Amino acid sequence: MKAWKIFVLAASLALMGCGQNGGGQKLVAFSQANNAEPYRAAQKSLMEKLFSMTADVKLVTSDAQQDNSKQIAQIETFIRQKPSVLIVAPNERAALTAVMGKAMEAGIPVICLERDIVQPNYTTYIRMDNRAIGRMAGQFIVDQLTKKYGAPKGNVVFLRGLLGVEAEINRDGGAREILGRYPDIHIVADPVANWIQAEAHDRMTEVLRVQPRIDLVYGHNDPVAIGAYLAAKELGRDKEMFFTGVDGLGGPSGGIRKVMDGVLAATFVYPLGVKEAVEVGQKILRDPGYRPPKVITLDSVMVTPDNAADLYKKLTVAGE
Repeated sequence: MKAWKIFVLAASLALMGCGQNGGGQKLVAFSQANNAEPYRAAQKSLMEKLFSMTADVKLVTSDAQQDNSKQIAQIETFIRQKPSVLIVAPNERAALTAVMGKAMEAGIPVICLERDIVQPNYTTYIRMDNRAIGRMAGQFIVDQLTKKYGAPKGNVVFLRGLLGVEAEINRDGGAREILGRYPDIHIVADPVANWIQAEAHDRMTEVLRVQPRIDLVYGHNDPVAIGAYLAAKELGRDKEMFFTGVDGLGGPSGGIRKVMDGVLAATFVYPLGVKEAVEVGQKILRDPGYRPPKVITLDSVMVTPDNAADLYKKLTVAGE
């Protein structure tokens, strides 16, 4: 066989292999922002479980460990591997925008999971309405303080997530929108805990040492709310205040269980979005011409002692 024919044959085989591994399976890549967060670990676990049910799909994952540069490098590696679908949970919205655009330019369908980016460099974006969650949390704060004092007043601490991330911006902004209507409700501290329980514990300890009265703590996710609770408990002040978070994971260490155990007064279910991402991904794999909605929005629900047991059973059975 002539050399040029060998070259053409090799090139054709290489093109046929794009998006597949050596076993003929279709390749799906998942770039996760930080598996150390329980919510994100749950996303990864469920995604592995769901894709494992399809024999001709191979899922590969990466963990950016809350490092933008690392996530960009990991996605660039995925782009070179030419997966059939790329799923990205961005660490930060601005930093990940360009590299996700590179994936789109390479012809790779991109599913943006849960956190947004600055430009719509994705095939579809599966999102949750964090502004609505923030408003729900704000109204819960108002209701709890009104029950406590007979009027909407009191001192509140916010423990914020990673600054600049859409979830932090809107969980914070939505709650402030509601609390801003009540001049006697005061946010006396709002330190940044970066979604991490240990950081929340340290920040809350600092707040407790300077604030003599705190009525309620609003953590932007369940781990930081739990970290605040543990800090207050260590100083003998946990009975003075209520704690509420966001995520509402099932399982023995999730937020719903913490509501059932009396650690949290409430949490708000923040859907993983994984089932929807896998469904969209599977449709793209089966039909390359499939065009999903540009944005898919999922709903939340408030978890209190009244409905926690039922939701715990439902989400645990569903693997969430």
